[in-house]
Amino acid sequence: MKKLLVVGMVLLYAMTMVFAAGAAESSSSKGMIGVVMPTRSEERWNKDGAAVKSGLEKLGYKVDLQFSDDDIPTQVRQIEDLITKDAKVLVIASIDGVALSDVLAKAAEAKIPVIAYDRLIMKSPNVDYYLSFDNYAVGQQMGDILIKGMNLDNPKKKPLLIELFGGSPDDNNAYKFYDGAMDRLKPYFANGTLKIGSGQQGMDTVGTLRWSNELAMSRMENLLSAHYTNQTLDGILSPYDPISLSTLEACKAVGYGTAGKPLPVVGGQDCIVASCKSILAGDQYATVLKDTRVLGQATVVLVDTIMRGEVPQGLDTTSYNNDSIKNGKPYIVPSVLLKSVIVTKDNLKAEVVDTGYHTAAEVGL
Repeated sequence: MKKLLVVGMVLLYAMTMVFAAGAAESSSSKGMIGVVMPTRSEERWNKDGAAVKSGLEKLGYKVDLQFSDDDIPTQVRQIEDLITKDAKVLVIASIDGVALSDVLAKAAEAKIPVIAYDRLIMKSPNVDYYLSFDNYAVGQQMGDILIKGMNLDNPKKKPLLIELFGGSPDDNNAYKFYDGAMDRLKPYFANGTLKIGSGQQGMDTVGTLRWSNELAMSRMENLLSAHYTNQTLDGILSPYDPISLSTLEACKAVGYGTAGKPLPVVGGQDCIVASCKSILAGDQYATVLKDTRVLGQATVVLVDTIMRGEVPQGLDTTSYNNDSIKNGKPYIVPSVLLKSVIVTKDNLKAEVVDTGYHTAAEVGL
């Protein structure tokens, strides 16, 4: 009920902004907003793009929504094209967090504000705002999923064996997720409750380029054959639902998923339909829901505030250094940070279906 109230308040606020904008202004007078998402091949980015586009159009803006098919040169060309088309604001979910410095310099020359959407754009002082969830806190929730799911405070044996998967090394969020999770799990490594069966750790080793579930599945297969022929894997740290599902498939292929050899406890992130079904089936243990509607509506509010010539209020100005220099100082990107929620079998209906994020039919209820 609390989650439903929070989502309702955000959406109500955004709708209030729609009516407050006034019907007198036409979309042509309000200008064009450029929105660039990394790929259309993943469920969440389609939802994100649709939410931002729909919300801005309701306010009377024209929206040019582009998907970059996970190709960096394509994304650069799309941003250049939007600059040429005189976009008034650019909303960019980057593929590679360090590959856009040159094109963002062009945006700055054209005096076009840039919002980094969900993924922080690094090494550029021309990122005006960052809008995302509190990604370190998301990582902590990933750790909490394993703490509860593996019963680390009252384990049946010691050590419980775990393997670590990180997100894409070119995405700053991946480091926040990993650091948050590891900070939660460190006490259990220290007291002998947890052990990494392969010994593999650190984002340079466990990162998964482009968040690829295929790469994750291949690595999981190799880990199982190299380290788990004579011992059992108890848990997997996963930062992304498609990675979670792929690692579970690899485990099933070598006999996990029976009463005598249960699947390892696996969390995830993004609350995609397939993971909701897996959670309800008892395979994936949990996921972290980052409600794209809330993120999308927060983006709409931020864009509209900028377009009105107003200064956004209540921004975080201490957390996200993007490794650039602005006005002679390390640049902390002003940020809007939203809250996420852990979804398990016990609360999936309340958090996902009752709030309208997915329908009962979609998740199989």
